[in-house]
Amino acid sequence: MPFPASHPALARALDAQGYREPTPVQAAVLEAEPGRDLLVSAQTGSGKTVAFGLAAAPTLLGDAERFGRAESPLALVIAPTRELALQVARELGWLYAEAGARIATCVGGMDARAEQRALAAGVHIVVGTPGRLRDHLERGNLDLSAARVVVLDEADEMLDMGFREDLEEILDAAPAERRTFLFSATIAKDIAALARRYQRDAVRIDTIRRDESHGDIEYRAVRVAPNDVEHAIVNLLRYFESPGALIFCATREQVRHLHGVLRERGFGVVQLSGELSQKERADALQALRDGHARACVATDVAARGLDLPELGLVIHAALPANTATLLHRSGRTGRAGRKGVSALVVPYTKRRQAERLLDLARVDVVWSGAPTPDEIRARDQARMLDDPLLAAEPAAEDLELGRRLLEGRSAEAVAAALVRLYRSRLPEPEELFDDGAPSGPEPRRERPPSNIPAADGVWFRLPVGRAKNADPKWLVPLICRLGHVTKADIGLIRIFDRETKFQIAPAAEARFLEAVRATADAGEMRIESTTPPAAQGPRQGPRPDRPPGKPRFAGKPGAGPRPKPPRGPKRPR
Repeated sequence: MPFPASHPALARALDAQGYREPTPVQAAVLEAEPGRDLLVSAQTGSGKTVAFGLAAAPTLLGDAERFGRAESPLALVIAPTRELALQVARELGWLYAEAGARIATCVGGMDARAEQRALAAGVHIVVGTPGRLRDHLERGNLDLSAARVVVLDEADEMLDMGFREDLEEILDAAPAERRTFLFSATIAKDIAALARRYQRDAVRIDTIRRDESHGDIEYRAVRVAPNDVEHAIVNLLRYFESPGALIFCATREQVRHLHGVLRERGFGVVQLSGELSQKERADALQALRDGHARACVATDVAARGLDLPELGLVIHAALPANTATLLHRSGRTGRAGRKGVSALVVPYTKRRQAERLLDLARVDVVWSGAPTPDEIRARDQARMLDDPLLAAEPAAEDLELGRRLLEGRSAEAVAAALVRLYRSRLPEPEELFDDGAPSGPEPRRERPPSNIPAADGVWFRLPVGRAKNADPKWLVPLICRLGHVTKADIGLIRIFDRETKFQIAPAAEARFLEAVRATADAGEMRIESTTPPAAQGPRQGPRPDRPPGKPRFAGKPGAGPRPKPPRGPKRPR
């Protein structure tokens, strides 16, 4: 449907940007009763900025075609992160350009003195983060006495980040008769309490579909051996070759490590984490927008508010902590009618955790192994044959160079050189121990007999067993990696419910012990020395430290444990 009637200057801006019909949240906001406060449930990427920009226009402009002289701010937008605040400012910039709006940003990590000068010169709209806005307010740089509209964007994120006191101080400084728009992915108890305190008779708008998954997002669960997680991420990036990919890790250390791994393999990748400076973050985001980088490795906190261009792939290198995080991460792709893929990398040891998470999220998911090198090369061939350059009309200069290339060479030789050039620019896929076959129950297998005599091997244990899908096909490469040994150094493997015992050749014992101590200090899975499995079985015959025939308990034979003597009367207190 076409856009509902809006302010003429904003309508022209929408038309210039190619907006033909509103998103669900935009339509719902524009159809709400004019002049009311708004309490809106909406996900990131649903068109919220344009929605509250359009809703605020009647209050800010009235019947005027353009804003008057810029003095104290008429509107304030509060966002959880600087990236989101800057993005909101850009969106409002083109939306209100024809109305002559002056917009200033106040965000952490930027030059506070430049922000102070901009506020002193007069602005119509201020966009900022809670901490920096509170700082300007307390220093007297920010005057909210004329504010007519206050917007809290992603209010749930701001409360989760501990900005409640900042928000309350800012809202208390604005006039009571203002309009307040509160946007949040969820309306939990703390959000509802904030709305009751600072909103008046708000219109409740809910645009989040909770009974069905996002129709434009394809969910995949990729099962891998615990030591193949990085290889699986490499192959996922290569298989999909998305113009933009976002990879989520649990910690800064994991972000730093995975960023290095992907750069080493030839990917254009940047990282975002809390330890980066503002300039480093800005450079990383600019590289993504310019196309110099096609993947971003980030923590959940650092990626809040990011809106990456052409984001077609989200990879969960670490499983989300809950369904809200899963849906929030995945919601970065599949926007504006484009399709997207959300891939969870699931080590065998976390299969059950992933299944529970996906069941609670009520998403349709396809389980599989990671893409194999053969599958990736087949996709590469198809992409090359469909490359638009092959169908484009060649320029005269290109034709002349093409004729020179064919002088003394066959067409097949030139084409083969083109194929080699195309492949040389692509990182090589990784070999994985999982063959990518469909997931499902399969019989437990013991490793084939070893050349190491059973009586000679030195026994060790791993703290994983059948309860965590232990299997020789991924245990053997894991032991080799952690202990710096080869398959030939590994003897018998015995898998129990909660642990696995295995043998190492005596000749390799010393270097194996040294290697596993080092990997344990680095946070890897701990390997310990242990006794042979037979020593753990049921005892046969009497204990060697007890004379034969002596009963276990003193007293008459067969009488069982000696009863405790009765207690005497309690002492008076």
